[in-house]
Amino acid sequence: MTKAYLSVRAAAAFLGVSKSYLDHARVSGQPAIPFAKLGRRVVYDRADLEAFVDARKHISTSETLI
Repeated sequence: MTKAYLSVRAAAAFLGVSKSYLDHARVSGQPAIPFAKLGRRVVYDRADLEAFVDARKHISTSETLI
């Protein structure tokens, strides 16, 4: 199976967030979204993005993140 790597813009579209959100996350480390640098190019593994979303699933709006 071939890994699917997404550009920053494609990853932002996949997550439904802005490119600047991902740029800020890379600099601050919060939230921790795994990425790779290939030369100057930043890419995200689609499986890592899916895992990131899965880890933030909630049943109720009163739940807090651990």
